[in-house]
Amino acid sequence: MKLYPLQFEPILKERIWGGEKLKTLLHKPITSNITGESWELSTVEGDVSIVANGELKGKSLTELINSFPNEILGTAVHIRFGKQFPLLFKYLDAREDLSIQVHPNDELAKKRHNSFGKTEMWYIMQADDNARIIVGFKENSNAEEYLENLENKTLLSILDDVKVKSRDVFFLETGTVHAIGAGLVVAEIQQTSDITYRLYDFDRLDANGNTRELHVDLALEAINYNKVETKKLYTTNSNQSNTVVDCPYFTTNFIPLDGAISVSKSGESFTVYMCVEGSFEIEYNHSKIQYTKGETVLIPAAMNAFILNGKASILEIYIS
Repeated sequence: MKLYPLQFEPILKERIWGGEKLKTLLHKPITSNITGESWELSTVEGDVSIVANGELKGKSLTELINSFPNEILGTAVHIRFGKQFPLLFKYLDAREDLSIQVHPNDELAKKRHNSFGKTEMWYIMQADDNARIIVGFKENSNAEEYLENLENKTLLSILDDVKVKSRDVFFLETGTVHAIGAGLVVAEIQQTSDITYRLYDFDRLDANGNTRELHVDLALEAINYNKVETKKLYTTNSNQSNTVVDCPYFTTNFIPLDGAISVSKSGESFTVYMCVEGSFEIEYNHSKIQYTKGETVLIPAAMNAFILNGKASILEIYIS
C-alpha cells in the first residue's frame, strides 16, 4: 500500500451554542446556523472519519488502522495503543458560552465508561473583542464550597475568568473545570473520548424548551479543586517546530512556515497538521497537495520524509 497525506470528511455537529463561523472563516460545508463543531479526525464510536482524497477515498480511519496499524499509527503508537487511534481533532465555533464542564481522568473514565480520559488543549484561532474562557478555580477550593456556589447559582464567582486573543494556547489536564466563552473559534486537540460532565449550563433551554442534563454527582470525584495554570507560552521561530505542549498523550508544535522546510520522521508515530492560518503544500513522492486555513491532514507514520512549503501557521501534532 502506497500511503499519502490523508484528509477526511468533516463530521459536523449542531450545538445549542454554535454559529456560522465554521463556514465563514474555515469554509466548512455547514447547513445550519448553530453548527458548533467540525470533527476533523475521529474514531469515536458512531463518528468515525472517512477518507476524502486519493485512492483510499471512502474508507474509514478504523479500516485503515486495522489493515495497516504500523504504517498509519506508527510502531510505537501501535505498541502502546493497539489498533486504537488515541486522539480526536476538532474545530469549534462558540457563538454563545459553552456549558461549564469537566472531564474525568483515565482511571475514572476506564472504570465508569471503559474509555480514555480527556486531556485537551485549545489553540485560539479567532477571538471577538472581550472574549474569554473559564479555566479552573480562582483559588484552591473544595467540594463543599463548589456545591454551595452551584446551588446558589454563584459558581462563576469562584471560577477563573481569562480574557483571550488569537494564538493563545491553553492546556487542560483532566479534572480542570472549564468553558469556552462566546465569540471564539478554537482548534482542539484531545484524547479520544467524548465523555463530558456538565456542571452548569446558564439555565439555557434547547429548541424543545428543555434544560440540558447536568452531571453534578458524577463530576464531584472528577474535579481538581486546586487552582491551575493552563496558559502555555511558546516561541514562534520561523520554519521551526516550536514546542507548545509536550504531555504523555500528545506533543503539539507551532510552525510559522515561510518558505520550504524538509521534514524527517522516525516511523514511530503518525503526524497531524492543522492549518490555523494561511496556506501551504506538502510535497511527497513527486506530488504536491495544497492545504488552507481550517484544513487538517493526517501524515501516516510510514511517510517519513516530505517537504512543507508555503506561508502559514501550522499546528504539528504527534505522540512521543
